[in-house]
Amino acid sequence: MAEMPGIARPERQALPQLRDRMTFLYLEHCTLGRDNGAITVTDEKGIVQVPAAGISVLLLGPGTRVTHRAMELMGDTGVAAVWVGEHGVRFYAHGRALSEHSRLLERQAERFSNQREHLEVVRKMYQLRFPDEDVSRLTTQQLRGREGSRVRTAYRKAAKVTGVKWNGRVYDPNDFSAGDLVNQALSAGTACLYGLAFAVITALGCAPGLGFVHVKHEGSFVYDIADLYKAEVVIPLAFEVAAQAPQDLPSVMRRRVRDAMVEHHILERMVHDVRWLLLNEEEQAAEPEAVYLWDSKIGTVANGVNYFDAEEGEEPSLS
Repeated sequence: MAEMPGIARPERQALPQLRDRMTFLYLEHCTLGRDNGAITVTDEKGIVQVPAAGISVLLLGPGTRVTHRAMELMGDTGVAAVWVGEHGVRFYAHGRALSEHSRLLERQAERFSNQREHLEVVRKMYQLRFPDEDVSRLTTQQLRGREGSRVRTAYRKAAKVTGVKWNGRVYDPNDFSAGDLVNQALSAGTACLYGLAFAVITALGCAPGLGFVHVKHEGSFVYDIADLYKAEVVIPLAFEVAAQAPQDLPSVMRRRVRDAMVEHHILERMVHDVRWLLLNEEEQAAEPEAVYLWDSKIGTVANGVNYFDAEEGEEPSLS
């Protein structure tokens, strides 16, 4: 169970906006219950109370059990539950999107389907890889070429530092053991990164299949986001682990990647980067109401209003 100080029971108050509660809490080997407005986390060390209003996502690792009362509170307060492997290196399932509105999903769909905005997101993704360069005028073909060169350089550098022979990325998805040690380590590490990216994307309410660099696959957006950190985290560790040639290489690689993702705050960075890629500055700062009514002329109008009583030029009454 995550180490947390005891937290007093909160008084009833309005829930904070999403930007004020961007908190991910990872738990394992414990039972989740409910005590009024707090989620109780119980293990052999005792009970800790976590105010539901201050949590965005609970990452439920191995050995966690959740009571119906706990899920009821999480549903009422908009806390997402994501079932993951140890330290989030595997994604299994999720319950409820992170926010009550679909703004990120709508913006993702809009940018995906508009060629100009689609290219803008692709350029922003490469801007994260090349922060000191101007990529605003590069085509997708040029950007792919730059990225390929960057990744090849990362492979060569890691091979030179560790002394591991590198013959290229060669692997069989249906036969893990067919690859050499470094390719096995790369496959194991990449799977961990994909798991965390999947958890973040689904928790934020986005569509894993609507990618921008990768397309036409159910996990395209997962690959897009994971690739932002692969050269930083997975590649150097894969060569280090391959050089050590441990007996249980996949398990060692998963643990090393897990620790590196925590050390480099990859989860927090993923949350920030997904929002930055899909939203403009004004949208990132604003949190809209959860539900609107669609209007064919002006876009959206307020929910919970009785428009039948409104005469032309008069204010509508509240329902």
